[in-house]
Amino acid sequence: MSAQITSIGQIAITVQDLQRAIVFYRDILGLSFLFETGGMAFFNCGSTRLMLTTSEKPDTTYGSIIYYRTDDIAKMAASLRAQNVHFEDDPRMIAKMPDHDLWMAFFHDSEGNLLALMSEVR
Repeated sequence: MSAQITSIGQIAITVQDLQRAIVFYRDILGLSFLFETGGMAFFNCGSTRLMLTTSEKPDTTYGSIIYYRTDDIAKMAASLRAQNVHFEDDPRMIAKMPDHDLWMAFFHDSEGNLLALMSEVR
């Protein structure tokens, strides 16, 4: 049996202000806060752990876009907007698939990182 990757275990995002980012991810996005240690904070998002950490270079953040699944993208986007989250645009259909339409909406966290909501609409 050969070795294989089975899933994503953790995603790391750099932030400029860890406490402000904790509030955003815990209180606005509603992710389950796990713990904070040594300039890092950890959250549970389904089977994937999210790590927030300050950058070793001041005033610099880097990372990949994290796509958060949601069943009702319009309702979730409205909920986040009500909490002053800035979206790039309204949720929109990205692709028509054989059994669903793929919808996405892009927004920024408290640190300026680009994130996205995604929904597979039947």
